[in-house]
Amino acid sequence: MDYNYLGRTDLKVSKLCYGTLTIGPLQRNLSIEDSVQLFEEAINNGINFFDTAELYKTYTHLRAGIECFGRNKFIISTKSYAYDEETAKRSLDKALNEMKTDYIDIFSLHEQESEHTLRGHNKAIEYFYKMKEEGIIKALGLSTHHIAGVIAGTKSSYIDIIHPIINVKGLGIQDGTIDEMLEAVKNAYEAGKGIYAMKILGGGNLINMSEECFDFVLILKYLHSIAIGMQSIEEIKANALRINNIKIPEALKCSINSTQRKLHIDTWCEQCCQCMKHCSHGALSILDNKIIVDETKCVLCGYCSAWCPQFCIKII
Repeated sequence: MDYNYLGRTDLKVSKLCYGTLTIGPLQRNLSIEDSVQLFEEAINNGINFFDTAELYKTYTHLRAGIECFGRNKFIISTKSYAYDEETAKRSLDKALNEMKTDYIDIFSLHEQESEHTLRGHNKAIEYFYKMKEEGIIKALGLSTHHIAGVIAGTKSSYIDIIHPIINVKGLGIQDGTIDEMLEAVKNAYEAGKGIYAMKILGGGNLINMSEECFDFVLILKYLHSIAIGMQSIEEIKANALRINNIKIPEALKCSINSTQRKLHIDTWCEQCCQCMKHCSHGALSILDNKIIVDETKCVLCGYCSAWCPQFCIKII
């Protein structure tokens, strides 16, 4: 496994980052015991970088991993929607207490859209920066689905790390094309920012072309790490091989392909119904102000996700 320093920080992270959203209650809802087994497999495959967020509700999973394997095995990045000193302090305390750790490696502002939203979180940034000076946080970051968010992070002297959405189809980018996103990310990298990509499989919607997705990001020299959600030991093994440019055995491929998957609609869905209008299989409908999936009709093509303005549709 290759390791890189995240920009100008002293955080040396594995090229493959373990995204923990998929193991938590918002998606697969794995038990603590099962999650610890996955963390052990990840560590054994050279992964030391773990991504979470207050929203994901996976702090207790990571706490169990830390207790089993030691804090030094985990470089942890978390995120919150804190917007002032009070909410920032509450979010940081929650992360420290629930993961039972004395420090957070990276604390980021979740889903920043532009310099305007970043400015609106200025009081939170000031608090987090103070905690960075005290050594409780090692680096500050932001996550974003917006090109303008990457540009804002590049300009900010407070932001050390940028976590942008990058995939071969540009799925989920809210304000432009994949080429425009890559140009912004390249500029951020050259400005000394640490870059780790998210959703290279388009939230699972591009899983049927996973090799092309990996090939696309692995040639990008300005990505320090790539975050991927993994729900099984087989996925961890396969993705570690991919990152190391080692061919995946056919038996392992078959095992992964046999995994039962489903279309998942996240809780922030606003019921705009664009997904329903563009589902040619009639698998989506609305009931009690919720979009529901008819699994007898859904073919897991993922096309509906391209029409979701909130990027809340995923295949898990």
